[in-house]
Amino acid sequence: MSSEWGRIDADGTVFVKTADGERAIGSWQAGDAEAGLAFYVRRYEDIETEVTLLKQRLESGAGDPASTKTHAKELKDQLPTVAAIGDLVGLDARLDALQVEASAKAEANAALKEQARAGAVAAKQALVDEAEQIGEASTSWKASGDRLRAIVDEWKLIKGVDRKTDDAMWKRFAAARDAFGRRRGQHFAKLDAERGEARTVKERLVERAETLAGSSDWKETSAQMRDLMTEWKAAGRAPRDVEDALWAKFRAAQDSFFARRSGVLAERDSEQVENQHKKEAIIAEAEGLDLADPRSAQAALRDLQERFDAIGHIPRDAMRRIDERMRSAEQRVRDAADARWRQGNVESNPFLTALRERLGEAEEKLERARKSGDPARIAKAEQDVADRRSLLPS
Repeated sequence: MSSEWGRIDADGTVFVKTADGERAIGSWQAGDAEAGLAFYVRRYEDIETEVTLLKQRLESGAGDPASTKTHAKELKDQLPTVAAIGDLVGLDARLDALQVEASAKAEANAALKEQARAGAVAAKQALVDEAEQIGEASTSWKASGDRLRAIVDEWKLIKGVDRKTDDAMWKRFAAARDAFGRRRGQHFAKLDAERGEARTVKERLVERAETLAGSSDWKETSAQMRDLMTEWKAAGRAPRDVEDALWAKFRAAQDSFFARRSGVLAERDSEQVENQHKKEAIIAEAEGLDLADPRSAQAALRDLQERFDAIGHIPRDAMRRIDERMRSAEQRVRDAADARWRQGNVESNPFLTALRERLGEAEEKLERARKSGDPARIAKAEQDVADRRSLLPS
């Protein structure tokens, strides 16, 4: 009984066809030759199925390339002595190809693994660089502390770095974290000291403010209170548990003083406004004085001036306007008195009387010249009148 890849002879010897010819692989005495051939073919098919599965697992990524290559070599080594009937030559070629493919897959995986390792190293290097920057210069204490803790969590998620490299990088990270911790500790130690000093300063400021709170020297004390506020702001913050209490006492002292000052100044302002109204009434009287008799007007003005001067302070923003109105009313009376005095002097001066008489004569001559119609005579008379008028005071 024979087939394409083997046969069983009359005495039951089983042969398989190879590239070198037939090779005896066993003896079949258990039944007819057809059953024997089927038995040895199934053995071949089992090996072929194993080869097919190896290839499928390799191509899908489920099979380890190195393990696949080793298994394929073991199967290939069995072929020269295997007791199976089938295309052993073709199967041998498939196993050679599978080993080559497994080698290529192993190299590709190694490249991918190295790429992944390089990426993991780069990722951890970036975390180390960030940590070292924080450790060296950051003063965002809370945010940076939170970030360093987050870096530890991110670090644990990054896989694929070899132990030696990972340990070296972790030492750098730990050193950066420790540096940050030292700087932060120094900062808060200094801050605690500064806050202790600020507490001492602010306690003294509170005492000074409470002492000044009862003062009635409004101008000087107001300036001192403002200076205390400037010092308060410059002192920095005291410890949190006393800062608010100190501020409440300091502010209460200031509020007490300024509330008293506001009450006094409001009363004073009301009095000054009333004084302004009184002065405005006196000015109205001065502005309304009858100037027909300048002497009486002057006497009345002197009385108004005394009353005006006797009135106390008025609001600062009204002082200039009120003084200008009063000066204007006073000048009105003075001008009237000066005009009456000048008029009296002119009327009693004999020289001026003579000048006026001569002017009258010149005006009569001008009138007669105009009646004559003589242009030359008229021009001469007009000039004479102009000359005489120029001698008289305006």
